[in-house]
Amino acid sequence: MREPLLQRDGRLLFLTRSVRLFAYGALAVVLVFYLTSLGLSASQTGLLLTLTLIGDTAVSLYLTTRADRLGRRRMLIVGAILMVAAGLTFAWTHSFLLLVVAGTIGVISPSGNEVGPFLPIEQAALSQVVPHDARTRVFAWYTLAGSFATASGSLCGGMLAHVLQRTAWTPLASYRVVVLLYAALGAVLALLFTGLSPAAEVRSPAAAPTRFGIGHARDVVLRLSGLFALDSFAGGFVVQSFAAYWFYLRFGVDPGALGMIFFWANLLAGVSALLASRLAARFGLVKTMVFTHLPSNVLLVLVPLMPTLPLAILVLLARFSISQMDVPTRQSYVMAVVRPEERSAAAGITGVARTTGAAIAPMFAGWMFARPSMISVPFFVAGALKVVYDLLLYRGFAGKRHPLS
Repeated sequence: MREPLLQRDGRLLFLTRSVRLFAYGALAVVLVFYLTSLGLSASQTGLLLTLTLIGDTAVSLYLTTRADRLGRRRMLIVGAILMVAAGLTFAWTHSFLLLVVAGTIGVISPSGNEVGPFLPIEQAALSQVVPHDARTRVFAWYTLAGSFATASGSLCGGMLAHVLQRTAWTPLASYRVVVLLYAALGAVLALLFTGLSPAAEVRSPAAAPTRFGIGHARDVVLRLSGLFALDSFAGGFVVQSFAAYWFYLRFGVDPGALGMIFFWANLLAGVSALLASRLAARFGLVKTMVFTHLPSNVLLVLVPLMPTLPLAILVLLARFSISQMDVPTRQSYVMAVVRPEERSAAAGITGVARTTGAAIAPMFAGWMFARPSMISVPFFVAGALKVVYDLLLYRGFAGKRHPLS
């Protein structure tokens, strides 16, 4: 009888990703609304999101570069506890200073995408418990699970705030409920991580720890990190929180409708990832990343050029329908160029690079959103920089061969 591709640990990691991305999606739709309802300006909100992502970067770098030595399960639980702490603090304070501290030390996702130590460590654990020839396919389904969870969270967060506002709840109170939901799901996540078995840990740790947990592949990991930072810096101009806010400023779309828009957007993004493994088998991981990413960037630039709401939504959905095809291939490529005992660290370092790039951009995006004549500029900046990233990635890595890629 054929053994199932995903054993207990693999199924558990799919569940933890789904819970986490549901929380991220729910929060991302209302986060900017919540912060501005607290009295923060658009510029302060952008600065806060930047500092939050910088904090997530530091937390991720510290935990992921130690996870393979100190225990992957242990580091995942610590990350979940930091998620709870940040959510509770955001829910109960109006102080900009305390929000900055909580966002910097804790784990908050303003984009709806992965932040913190979770994704790199889970990728390393998944690579440990599935056959390497099935890795890209498993990562594609893993991406789909996350996208579906983000979509469901976006729908739930937007609709929950909308329904509460139709009763006696103030907008601020309705958004706070979503923030508290985020904290509660962080607690659920910590509980789930306790169920991971020793099979998800490194089986044969390196004899001597290397700096930042990587050794022979340091050069390629650092080069990839630089490119991923550029891509995420570009994406940071149009994180989901700001994209939702753009639809509100440009067309007056309410949170309930925004939740529905980003539900379908994230669902389409997840489904698109399923094609990645088939394309990668035919064209290679790097070419699949580049050739699927380029057209999505063109569509991103076209969103603010649409004269009506239905057309803007249509182009956004078209963009999301191909935007995630590079994700499982990118994740699989990073796992392929390092040894098993370096995987958490390599995924962590490249993930930190992505978070760092994404952390800087919201500060500039917030400044643009504070000026009515510039609210569409972030889309143009993001699209142009992403095209540059694709061209540099192709030039630097399309011809490279790695044993497991």
